[in-house]
Amino acid sequence: MITKQLTHPKSIVVVGGSNDIHKPGGSILRNLIEGDFSGKLYVLNPKEDVVQGIISYRSPEKLPDVDLAIIAIAAKYAPDTVEYLAYNKNTRAFIILSAGFSEESEEGKKLEDRIVKTVNEVGASLIGPNCVGVLTPQYHGVFTKPIPKLDKNGCDFISGSGATACFIMEAGIPKGLTFANVYSVGNSAQMGVEDVLKYMDESFDPETDSKIKLLYLESIEKPDLLLKHASSLIKKGCRIAAVKAGTSEAGSRAASSHTGALSSPDNAVSALFKKAGIVRCFGREDLISVASVFTCPELKGKNIAVITHAGGPAVMMTDTLSNWGLSVPPIEGKEADELKEKLFPGSAVANPIDFLATGTAEQLGTIIDYVDRKFDNIDAMAVIFGTPGLFEIYDVYDVLEEKIRTSSKPIFPVLPSTLTAKDEVETFVSKGRAYFPDEVNLAIALSRVYYTHKPFEKEPEDFTPDTKKVRDVIDEAENGYLSPENIQVLLDAVGLPRVHEQTYYSKNELVKNLSSTEYPVV
Repeated sequence: MITKQLTHPKSIVVVGGSNDIHKPGGSILRNLIEGDFSGKLYVLNPKEDVVQGIISYRSPEKLPDVDLAIIAIAAKYAPDTVEYLAYNKNTRAFIILSAGFSEESEEGKKLEDRIVKTVNEVGASLIGPNCVGVLTPQYHGVFTKPIPKLDKNGCDFISGSGATACFIMEAGIPKGLTFANVYSVGNSAQMGVEDVLKYMDESFDPETDSKIKLLYLESIEKPDLLLKHASSLIKKGCRIAAVKAGTSEAGSRAASSHTGALSSPDNAVSALFKKAGIVRCFGREDLISVASVFTCPELKGKNIAVITHAGGPAVMMTDTLSNWGLSVPPIEGKEADELKEKLFPGSAVANPIDFLATGTAEQLGTIIDYVDRKFDNIDAMAVIFGTPGLFEIYDVYDVLEEKIRTSSKPIFPVLPSTLTAKDEVETFVSKGRAYFPDEVNLAIALSRVYYTHKPFEKEPEDFTPDTKKVRDVIDEAENGYLSPENIQVLLDAVGLPRVHEQTYYSKNELVKNLSSTEYPVV
């Protein structure tokens, strides 16, 4: 259960807050202060009266009532602290950073269970233990870095691993990926990734909430919950990508020692994600690439134009697109010949469109306009443009950004010169654009997204259940037993779709009735 005190606290106490910003209690307090938390902020520390300029209470008895407690003390002291705050200070939200619980030992599991019992009894929320915290526009309740500038149009990220969340943000932010909210659930003692996703679904506002959700899971304890709310969010216009780790025997063992997670069969995970409409990813860079694809307009078809001034990356991207089920179709005809005349001699327009290392920003703009307006067999563009460092390329990236904004077809920018053109890339990102440093990763991400279908929505039917038939079948059942034939009657009576079944007792009878049977037949 996610309470308002967790999402929008009016007061926060850091239990174990200190002046040492190299420890979790000190670091998270600094982040709360620098994040301009607008409510009342307190510290609980038996040795201090003031910590980082914030009033500190030596004992919980003198502490005012407080909405949210962030706990950064040894595991063995946590249950008593939670109990006191829950029963005496009306605290209805807890974030426990500390490790040493179910992921470590049986004794730690007992401590964790005791905490869960307390928070459930008072109707409170618990994130953790063994997590890095929660990062929202309301408060920066994490002890780690980076702390991105939050953007309501960025990604909502829910992670079962705090370190993984940090590493994904660390790698994604320089590529232009932005974040709206970040939840690190750790051991998921009370709430896991599925529960946070449920909250995001039930409270979803299409005007203000992010439409991109990223998940990192090491276990799936509530598959029905994940399926229901992921499907619901996708039907509301959201896009979801997830990494499910711990699928091998060794990986499962690692996950268990990390967050106490139990593994799920890999094929079951794939089936669940497919049914929900979740794009499955297999690593950090994979997830970042898919998330960056999500920031672009939706790919409506599988025909891609590869536009480049460097032949090698275009060849690698073409191979990967083709091998992963997308297409780089030939571009030919009058308009293609016309385009070629506008480029330097030696340029190729057959697709990939290679306008040579000497190609200009103006030529890039011309190519994009032709692909957008005149080549109807193309659904999207991938533009690969870097530099050997002989001259600046601000003008090229300015044109690219403008065309991304105005083109009717999606444009996916591959900017490989992240060191040589560092300043130009940063300027491109500062305009609110994400980019891809690697063309092969982009091609794979495009395929993953394109071939992940949205959840199936059955058209509502004007159907009235035959309650009399249902009652007759049940009343006539002997000793509560329903034959297979009667089960079929029941399913048909209430309108549940099923595979059509017939039983025949001779070959002649079977052959005779095949003409009235729809294929395929088993």
